[in-house]
Amino acid sequence: MSTTSNPAAKLVVVTVLVGVGAGLGGMLLALLLHAVQHVAFGYSVDSLPGKESFLQGISSASPQRRFIVLTLCGVIGGGGWWLLYRFGKPLVSVADAIKADGPRMPPASTVANSLLQIVTVAMGSPLGREVAPREIGALWAGWLAHYAKLTPAQARIMMACGAGAGLAAVYNVPLGGAVFVLEVLLATFEARIVVAALLTSAIGAFVAWIGLGDAQTYRLPVYSLDAQLIVWAVVTSPLFGAAARLFVKFTKAARANAARGTSLPMLLILNFMLVGVLVVYYPQLAGNGKSAAGLSFEDHLGSALAGVLLVLKVIIEVSSLRAGAQGGLMTPSLTNGALLGVVLGSVWNGFWPGTPLGAFAVIGAAAFLASAMQMPLTALVLTLEFTNIEQGFLIPLALAIAGAMMTFRALGETRPASALAPATAPAPAPAQGLHGVSD
Repeated sequence: MSTTSNPAAKLVVVTVLVGVGAGLGGMLLALLLHAVQHVAFGYSVDSLPGKESFLQGISSASPQRRFIVLTLCGVIGGGGWWLLYRFGKPLVSVADAIKADGPRMPPASTVANSLLQIVTVAMGSPLGREVAPREIGALWAGWLAHYAKLTPAQARIMMACGAGAGLAAVYNVPLGGAVFVLEVLLATFEARIVVAALLTSAIGAFVAWIGLGDAQTYRLPVYSLDAQLIVWAVVTSPLFGAAARLFVKFTKAARANAARGTSLPMLLILNFMLVGVLVVYYPQLAGNGKSAAGLSFEDHLGSALAGVLLVLKVIIEVSSLRAGAQGGLMTPSLTNGALLGVVLGSVWNGFWPGTPLGAFAVIGAAAFLASAMQMPLTALVLTLEFTNIEQGFLIPLALAIAGAMMTFRALGETRPASALAPATAPAPAPAQGLHGVSD
């Protein structure tokens, strides 16, 4: 029986192809990121992804090279985004595209925007790289849905699943990608959609193993759970919520006033020249924050340096958005929380010593990420998949996330600066959107 005469079979085929395409897209974008990093900073040019980390590569580069690369980052980003806004079709975010009656994502502009994000992050932009694979995954899913003549509701669900699969592919987080779809993009845990989200994200992550391998993002030492860590999570959680609230306020204002006209190229060049000067002295600042987060999680960062990096990272993240750069805030938020966790954990150890700073960093990262992006379940799952930390840490992680979320909302902000979630839930009802998957 052909798939055209069997709607259920057609939907299953489309779902599988969404996962495969998003996985390939995420893998290729990640390999492009590594290639640009290696060439720009001159390390591991004979292999991808390479044995050296980005931090090792940029630390071994000369100060002059770091500054030149960041300046070129401003030139490429400034010129590229100016040309895109001047001659390309208006960009459509994933969140807007999956709304009822939402506009379609323009293929050429979406691909160009995604490539610019990957290239600039590879060259040292402090923003996140996770938006690009989500956009490519959603774009691919939208094209498939149109070709397969799915209903509008089914098409929106497939686009959301494509975005989640792209996220799962680049970070090897199959469960995190699925929960992101359900909690953030579609705001539903209806059984059929859960199946689709899990299937596409698992396939996307598996396909990406071809080029990226299956290693977890961060490798942590073994941390043991104790009572003081649980108490610390409860006591400090409001501080993470309040800090995230300020971060959202600054980044939201920066994006609302971001350069778009003829001033964009010059502002981005000046901004990344400033970042280049800072990276000469603090190579941990380069990129989306993975390096600084890794140092924090692995207990390789002292409180003084963590405090300096935290302040500087927030400044350059906000300034880059204001100057017109594009990128996500997922990894930057995770990193900011980890750095703040090191600082607050160091203060705590002064009164109740004995806990590794890396353990504080993991809990702080989850709390800050959850509140800044308004995605508590996704943040919890991502933290577990990123770090592979032992199951007992679910208790302080959950307590810290809950306290930070309550504080964030009590301070009056319920929508994240990144506007990941749609303004309204994508109607019509999800229950019939994937009719046939399990029927």
